[in-house]
Amino acid sequence: MERVAFVLQVRPDRLDDYRARHRAVWPEMLEALSRAGWHNYSLFARDDGLLFGYLETDDFAAAQRAMDATDVNARWQAEMGEFFELPGEERPDTGLVRLDEVFHLD
Repeated sequence: MERVAFVLQVRPDRLDDYRARHRAVWPEMLEALSRAGWHNYSLFARDDGLLFGYLETDDFAAAQRAMDATDVNARWQAEMGEFFELPGEERPDTGLVRLDEVFHLD
């Protein structure tokens, strides 16, 4: 199982709206994530908008490709892009900065 951690920057003035959107994630998005192999997926945010994400998957690159192939992901990314500080034409799912695992207590 591959453990994946990443960070993104949510616009601080949009953080409350971002949190609200995640209290009502579309059921078809949740289903697509699960089918694509995103397990134990969690998001955490600081008040300054720093977003930390964590998930477990068999193959992160394959899980990303599987999500990229879905219509629901395209719609979700289009709606969520306004919440982030991203370079250029990046989307939240392509603009994330993956962190290296330093330690894991097993």
